[in-house]
Amino acid sequence: MSQVTEYSEKVMDHFMNPRNMGEIEDPSGVGTVGNAKCGDIMRMYLDIDENQIVREAKFKTFGCGAAVATSSMATELVKGKSVREALEVTNKAVMEALDGLPPVKIHCSLLAEQAIHAALWDYATKNNISIEGLKPPVNDIDETEEFYKMTSEQA
Repeated sequence: MSQVTEYSEKVMDHFMNPRNMGEIEDPSGVGTVGNAKCGDIMRMYLDIDENQIVREAKFKTFGCGAAVATSSMATELVKGKSVREALEVTNKAVMEALDGLPPVKIHCSLLAEQAIHAALWDYATKNNISIEGLKPPVNDIDETEEFYKMTSEQA
């Protein structure tokens, strides 16, 4: 039995007209994360200035429409923010900014959050700085997803 997935207008807009797609030449930080189960791969590029403000954010994503939309929205949410504020962009914030995601696509917002964290980790490592609350990146968000999988199966 196939499952119909309903997307909000914002998800469709960010999928059909993605913002900030591409690469940043000589980025301050790059993070790549994926989900082995669904095959989505997300790469986030950040350009961070001397005041630790995200000047530019771009992405390249291989995956479904929801993965593209969450990548696009995540770049919009971190641009102009301090690295500290960028670290606080959660999968929930990405989902809310997109007016929600179907339960089976929540993992895409987790990928977006982890891609931001991975790019910030790369930036911190390159510059030998510590960003309070930043943890080493998770390459495969599968373990992180278990909680969301359980809750979405109940929906």
